[in-house]
Amino acid sequence: MTIIEQIIAKHSNQAAVKPGDIVDVFIDTRAARDFGGANVVKNLRDNGLTVADPGKTIFTFDCNPGGSDQKYAENQHKCRLYARENNIRIYDVDSGIGTHLAIDNGLAWPGSTFVSTDSHANIMGAIASFGQGMGDQDIAAAWAKGAVWFKVPASVKINLTGKRAAGVSAKDIILNLLSIFGANKLLGYSVEIYGEEMEKLTLAERITIASMGTEMGAIIIIFPTSPLLLAELKQLTGRDYPEVTAAPDAKYEKHFDIDLSTFVPMVARPGHPHDDISIDSVRNTKIDSGFIGSCTNGRIEDLRITAAILKGRKVAPGVVLKIVPSTDAIWTQAMNEGLIQTFKEAGVMVSNAGCAGCAAGQVGQNGPGEVTISTGNRNFEGKQGKGFVYLASPAVVAASAVAGYITTPDQIPDQPALFTPVAKAATEVRHAKEKAQKPTVVEGTVWIIPKDDIDTDMIFHNRYLTITDIKEMGQYAFDNLKGFEDFAKRANPGDIVITQKNFGAGSSRQQAVDCFLSLGVSCIVAESYGAIYERNAINAAMPILTYDPELLAKAEVKHGDKVRIDFVTGELTNLTNQKHTLINRFYDAQLAIYKNGGLL
Repeated sequence: MTIIEQIIAKHSNQAAVKPGDIVDVFIDTRAARDFGGANVVKNLRDNGLTVADPGKTIFTFDCNPGGSDQKYAENQHKCRLYARENNIRIYDVDSGIGTHLAIDNGLAWPGSTFVSTDSHANIMGAIASFGQGMGDQDIAAAWAKGAVWFKVPASVKINLTGKRAAGVSAKDIILNLLSIFGANKLLGYSVEIYGEEMEKLTLAERITIASMGTEMGAIIIIFPTSPLLLAELKQLTGRDYPEVTAAPDAKYEKHFDIDLSTFVPMVARPGHPHDDISIDSVRNTKIDSGFIGSCTNGRIEDLRITAAILKGRKVAPGVVLKIVPSTDAIWTQAMNEGLIQTFKEAGVMVSNAGCAGCAAGQVGQNGPGEVTISTGNRNFEGKQGKGFVYLASPAVVAASAVAGYITTPDQIPDQPALFTPVAKAATEVRHAKEKAQKPTVVEGTVWIIPKDDIDTDMIFHNRYLTITDIKEMGQYAFDNLKGFEDFAKRANPGDIVITQKNFGAGSSRQQAVDCFLSLGVSCIVAESYGAIYERNAINAAMPILTYDPELLAKAEVKHGDKVRIDFVTGELTNLTNQKHTLINRFYDAQLAIYKNGGLL
């Protein structure tokens, strides 16, 4: 049998298996991440299932170790609560990438089985282990039953002949293979890689290649063990592991002999990991940022290579380089070896261990139009942000960050490329906004919100702060204020909000004003305002007024009444009961800014 067939047979109590067989495979370690973990918990609870063996079950929080996203923070908390109830181990936000932790801590080993809600769980092929990424229902089943059904894949054998050329990294090897096979020629296969040079690969190099099996469409890229690998694993875990390799008479559906000596340093062009081309074809392409990390290239070897290039150099002006080690142990090792100091002296941002921008959950994202060179495994459009992402080795990313453009370590210039300002037209024509006549008398239906100290997080929560288009802001007004979460859905243009003391306390966010402009709220009336909020509202020409509670009481305004307010005189008329009163009118500067359509 091939390697994959041996492992599946052993874990399904079968004497032998062949491609196409469907068997229940016992899983040695069953993981769920912060991405998907909460759904695993929900599936278990909703179906009345319990965890078969907590000792073989783990959570790994690697997608958003910073908890900087509200949904991730919520999901992590749900997982923590479930873990406490069921005595499940958590590799929490201080730990790093789950698949790397599994290898380094002996949770996966040669010949073992491992599943996770991580599409790159097949990275275990680096150590001759069967790893699979699965959906949350599959993982819930594995947690509850200890096994999942699996269809035995056909195997392909790739034999890399010849010597590796100088300057060709493990990342270049997998990019060259992707350029040959694309994203679907090996779709659904278990790919075994052999060759004299492959036996010399370090664990980190094997991980780099195996990690991108998913991008090749393969079930897994799997290497037989080597003496070097077994020695590294023993150093990490303190354990001796057996050799794992295919039988001499193993049957493969396809066999490829490829000359490794023809491989060259490559990059994947933005949009597709398999759109690979020699680096010479894109050399000198200007970049805005670089990223070194992910499950593909966040090992200590990768960081050492990076530090050697950055030592005594600086990241080019206008370029941002972000480095994220794959595990906290690697982070600590990098600190002890002085690598972190080298990074900081070069002007690098170093973040805590995790998946980083690859998972859209930590540092490493880019903005529209931004050109990034990254060691990640994917560069699909929108995967790492809204810019353009090239994939390359750590050496190329580091060299490019210093140069300011895509290059190799042997061609780093003495002076970095600088950004050239876009020349302005000789004559600039300003188009002033047309100032619509602003009404000084408004009528609208009243929303009574009887609360003091309504802060800006209640008005417009910080999870929406990346929104810059006022048209999109209205839908989130008050969605974090208890009892008024549906305000935006029910409010109509012209409505008037009447509330109490210190409205708009808290942060300086302009969105807490602009969301009401977006909805067409005609004015806000409060006893008092947070100091920054008051300025923001006046400057944005959002009508706000204050009142004396005793005077407002004369109009007997109730929720749902229709009222008229004159900003200039301060007269308030309850059109529902025809009662009148006075509130504080606009002061002169406020009125001038309002008529101007805003401060600017």
